[in-house]
Amino acid sequence: MSSDYNNPAFKKLLKRLQEESWQLELIISGFAIFGLFTAFGPISEAAEAAQFKKQIYTTIVLMIVLISCAILIFNLLLHVILRGLWIGTLGLRYVSGDIDYESLNYSEKFTNYLKKKVGSFDKYVATLENYCSIIFAVSFLLIFYVLALTFTIISIAVIASLILSNDSLPETFRTIVGTVLIIFIILGMILTFIDFITQGWLKKKKWVSKIYFPVYWIFSFITLSFLYRPLVYNFLDNKFGRRLSFTLVPIYILILVLVSLKHKSSNYFDIDEHSTDLVAKRGNYLDLLTSKNDFIDEVAITSKIVSKPYINIFMPFSEKIENNVYRYNPSLKPEKDERGLKSDIIIFDANERHVVEKQRVAYLKTVNNIYSVRIDSINYDSEFILTENKHQDLGFETFIKIKNLDEGKHYLKVIRKRIRKEDTTYWRVAKIPFWYYKD
Repeated sequence: MSSDYNNPAFKKLLKRLQEESWQLELIISGFAIFGLFTAFGPISEAAEAAQFKKQIYTTIVLMIVLISCAILIFNLLLHVILRGLWIGTLGLRYVSGDIDYESLNYSEKFTNYLKKKVGSFDKYVATLENYCSIIFAVSFLLIFYVLALTFTIISIAVIASLILSNDSLPETFRTIVGTVLIIFIILGMILTFIDFITQGWLKKKKWVSKIYFPVYWIFSFITLSFLYRPLVYNFLDNKFGRRLSFTLVPIYILILVLVSLKHKSSNYFDIDEHSTDLVAKRGNYLDLLTSKNDFIDEVAITSKIVSKPYINIFMPFSEKIENNVYRYNPSLKPEKDERGLKSDIIIFDANERHVVEKQRVAYLKTVNNIYSVRIDSINYDSEFILTENKHQDLGFETFIKIKNLDEGKHYLKVIRKRIRKEDTTYWRVAKIPFWYYKD
């Protein structure tokens, strides 16, 4: 079929499909809107959970999916509303025909004005048809734009990770090569954005186009634009589609600003603050985490009021903790980092299992060397072990004896040891207020 695109019969088929495409548009929009609304909540919760668990790559992927869902929901709802209006105009035209300005019996001034500004009813029907078709198509094009921006940012992160931060490469080499590549990506991103906003101005100027062409060619792979380029140029060669597609961009920015608005009730305190001397946040107390959407903020203890002679401390596992372990004990860092997506199909190796068990002991020993517990200004003996809580969060748990602690308000601190350039420093992971009263 692709080789017969110039065939008159094929063109006739395309014309007939174009005339009847509105039915498919409505069916697809209806199913898509239902599916997107159903999926939006779980995806949003999963993105929030990944953010709290410091799963950076999972968070990025889910945020891209969430933004794409939001764009599609807005566009497809707008499409369904306009297409419904279009169907209504067709029904009205069948009953009433075109607008008869003479029968309205308005003055000559108003009649001439309305003929000029409102025009033919058929023109209105055709304009609605154009809006509906273009909005439906641009919905999916905008998803590709989101992916293009994401892949560009990811390419910068990959260069920084594989070259600039790669200790196995000579420092001078990795600094020069990494910096040059990042500068190229940033300049290329700026030039591509300018070309997009100016509707291809860089491609029109002869001397500029020669400089821009290598950047355009490389970025066509980074942004995957070779997959949707025909759709882009079909929009750009149509004045109506070009105007509408660029009108939607500021609308999205406005929606983003409106969604980000929230009421602030105090000039001094905010609900997103971490627990401090003056703030006790819900996410730091295990007994207050009653919903599956409640997440632990770095560290959590039993409750605000402790009446037992001990206190339970739970620290959720995260890649950041494992990275700290590798920095403190480089011998634990495997040659191949297997974190991330992985198949459950595993070939059992008894010898490998024995090695892993020994490494786990060293791993937990390193964790306990790095992280320590302090109440007020006194250090307490702690021994973290791996466990999971009722929210199915994997983490490190320990119990601290507080039998001899004075009754009243106290502060529990989890301290992290950091060794950098042979200097040892201590960083506070969390500071949680609690009240101790004996039974």
